[in-house]
Amino acid sequence: MSPEERLASLGITLPEAPKPLGSYVPFLKTGGLAFLSGMLPIKDGKLIKTGKLGRELTIEEGVEAARAAVINALAAARAGLGGLDKVKRCIKLTGYVASDPSFTAQPQVLNAASGLLADVFGEAGRHTRVAIGVSVLPLDSPVELELVLEVKE
Repeated sequence: MSPEERLASLGITLPEAPKPLGSYVPFLKTGGLAFLSGMLPIKDGKLIKTGKLGRELTIEEGVEAARAAVINALAAARAGLGGLDKVKRCIKLTGYVASDPSFTAQPQVLNAASGLLADVFGEAGRHTRVAIGVSVLPLDSPVELELVLEVKE
Protein backbone atom coordinates (compact mmCIF):
# COMPACT_ATOMS: atom_id res chain seq x y z
CA MET A 1 0.00 0.00 0.00
CA SER A 2 1.09 3.56 -0.66
CA PRO A 3 1.40 6.05 2.23
CA GLU A 4 -1.81 7.73 1.05
CA GLU A 5 -3.64 4.39 1.07
CA ARG A 6 -2.33 3.64 4.56
CA LEU A 7 -3.59 7.01 5.78
CA ALA A 8 -7.01 6.28 4.28
CA SER A 9 -7.08 2.83 5.93
CA LEU A 10 -6.39 4.58 9.25
CA GLY A 11 -9.27 6.97 8.64
CA ILE A 12 -6.95 9.99 8.35
CA THR A 13 -7.51 12.75 5.83
CA LEU A 14 -4.61 15.17 5.65
CA PRO A 15 -5.49 18.85 5.96
CA GLU A 16 -4.04 21.59 3.80
CA ALA A 17 -0.40 22.23 4.66
CA PRO A 18 -0.14 24.59 7.62
CA LYS A 19 0.83 28.17 6.94
CA PRO A 20 3.97 29.53 8.62
CA LEU A 21 3.41 31.56 11.78
CA GLY A 22 6.51 33.68 11.16
CA SER A 23 9.33 34.48 8.74
CA TYR A 24 10.32 30.97 7.67
CA VAL A 25 9.34 28.26 5.23
CA PRO A 26 7.57 25.16 6.52
CA PHE A 27 9.36 22.82 4.10
CA LEU A 28 12.81 22.91 2.47
CA LYS A 29 14.34 20.26 0.24
CA THR A 30 18.06 20.18 -0.36
CA GLY A 31 19.81 17.31 -2.07
CA GLY A 32 18.17 14.10 -0.97
CA LEU A 33 16.77 15.50 2.28
CA ALA A 34 13.65 17.42 3.22
CA PHE A 35 13.48 19.46 6.42
CA LEU A 36 10.17 20.36 8.00
CA SER A 37 9.92 23.34 10.33
CA GLY A 38 8.29 23.00 13.73
CA MET A 39 4.73 21.73 13.38
CA LEU A 40 2.09 22.48 15.99
CA PRO A 41 -1.16 20.61 16.74
CA ILE A 42 -3.30 23.07 14.80
CA LYS A 43 -6.64 22.03 13.35
CA ASP A 44 -9.02 24.35 11.52
CA GLY A 45 -6.69 27.26 12.20
CA LYS A 46 -6.35 26.90 15.98
CA LEU A 47 -4.49 24.80 18.51
CA ILE A 48 -6.43 21.71 19.60
CA LYS A 49 -4.94 22.02 23.11
CA THR A 50 -2.89 24.54 25.06
CA GLY A 51 -0.90 24.24 28.25
CA LYS A 52 1.78 22.13 29.90
CA LEU A 53 1.91 18.38 30.26
CA GLY A 54 1.79 17.37 33.89
CA ARG A 55 0.02 20.59 34.84
CA GLU A 56 -3.00 21.49 32.69
CA LEU A 57 -2.81 18.49 30.36
CA THR A 58 -2.71 14.72 30.78
CA ILE A 59 -0.48 12.32 28.89
CA GLU A 60 -3.50 11.30 26.79
CA GLU A 61 -4.08 14.93 25.77
CA GLY A 62 -0.38 15.23 24.91
CA VAL A 63 -0.62 12.09 22.78
CA GLU A 64 -3.56 13.63 20.91
CA ALA A 65 -1.54 16.81 20.34
CA ALA A 66 1.52 14.89 19.09
CA ARG A 67 -0.65 12.94 16.66
CA ALA A 68 -2.23 16.16 15.34
CA ALA A 69 1.19 17.78 14.92
CA VAL A 70 2.59 14.84 12.93
CA ILE A 71 -0.50 14.86 10.72
CA ASN A 72 0.32 18.51 9.95
CA ALA A 73 3.92 17.49 9.22
CA LEU A 74 2.67 14.87 6.77
CA ALA A 75 0.48 17.49 5.10
CA ALA A 76 3.48 19.82 4.74
CA ALA A 77 5.61 16.99 3.34
CA ARG A 78 2.92 16.06 0.83
CA ALA A 79 2.59 19.67 -0.31
CA GLY A 80 6.36 20.18 -0.54
CA LEU A 81 7.11 16.93 -2.35
CA GLY A 82 3.97 16.63 -4.44
CA GLY A 83 3.04 13.36 -2.71
CA LEU A 84 4.02 11.16 0.21
CA ASP A 85 5.14 8.43 -2.17
CA LYS A 86 8.31 10.52 -2.67
CA VAL A 87 9.40 9.88 0.93
CA LYS A 88 12.17 7.29 0.93
CA ARG A 89 12.70 7.24 4.70
CA CYS A 90 11.92 9.19 7.86
CA ILE A 91 15.32 10.10 9.28
CA LYS A 92 14.75 12.08 12.45
CA LEU A 93 11.88 13.38 14.56
CA THR A 94 12.63 16.04 17.14
CA GLY A 95 9.79 16.59 19.57
CA TYR A 96 9.40 19.40 22.06
CA VAL A 97 6.89 18.91 24.86
CA ALA A 98 5.84 21.87 27.03
CA SER A 99 6.12 20.34 30.49
CA ASP A 100 5.73 20.99 34.16
CA PRO A 101 9.22 20.61 35.72
CA SER A 102 8.13 17.33 37.36
CA PHE A 103 6.85 15.79 34.09
CA THR A 104 9.19 13.17 32.64
CA ALA A 105 7.03 11.24 30.15
CA GLN A 106 7.98 13.23 27.03
CA PRO A 107 8.94 10.01 25.17
CA GLN A 108 5.52 8.50 25.91
CA VAL A 109 3.81 11.58 24.44
CA LEU A 110 5.93 11.44 21.28
CA ASN A 111 5.33 7.72 20.76
CA ALA A 112 2.03 8.74 19.12
CA ALA A 113 3.89 10.67 16.41
CA SER A 114 6.53 7.97 15.94
CA GLY A 115 3.90 5.25 15.77
CA LEU A 116 1.88 7.07 13.14
CA LEU A 117 4.97 7.56 10.95
CA ALA A 118 5.65 3.81 11.15
CA ASP A 119 1.98 3.08 10.34
CA VAL A 120 2.10 5.32 7.26
CA PHE A 121 5.55 4.43 5.88
CA GLY A 122 6.15 0.95 7.30
CA GLU A 123 9.80 0.19 8.07
CA ALA A 124 10.79 3.41 6.26
CA GLY A 125 8.85 5.32 8.92
CA ARG A 126 11.15 4.15 11.74
CA HIS A 127 13.46 7.02 12.66
CA THR A 128 15.84 8.44 15.20
CA ARG A 129 14.23 10.73 17.75
CA VAL A 130 14.85 13.30 20.42
CA ALA A 131 12.22 14.06 23.08
CA ILE A 132 12.80 17.39 24.81
CA GLY A 133 10.84 18.89 27.69
CA VAL A 134 10.62 22.69 27.53
CA SER A 135 9.00 25.38 29.65
CA VAL A 136 6.93 26.98 26.89
CA LEU A 137 6.22 26.67 23.16
CA PRO A 138 4.71 29.09 20.62
CA LEU A 139 1.06 30.00 21.29
CA ASP A 140 1.22 27.90 24.50
CA SER A 141 1.21 24.75 22.36
CA PRO A 142 1.82 21.53 24.30
CA VAL A 143 3.87 19.96 21.48
CA GLU A 144 6.03 21.03 18.54
CA LEU A 145 7.58 18.57 16.10
CA GLU A 146 10.34 18.88 13.54
CA LEU A 147 11.02 16.21 10.94
CA VAL A 148 13.85 15.28 8.57
CA LEU A 149 13.03 13.02 5.62
CA GLU A 150 15.09 11.31 2.96
CA VAL A 151 13.40 11.76 -0.40
CA LYS A 152 13.47 9.81 -3.64
CA GLU A 153 15.36 11.59 -6.39
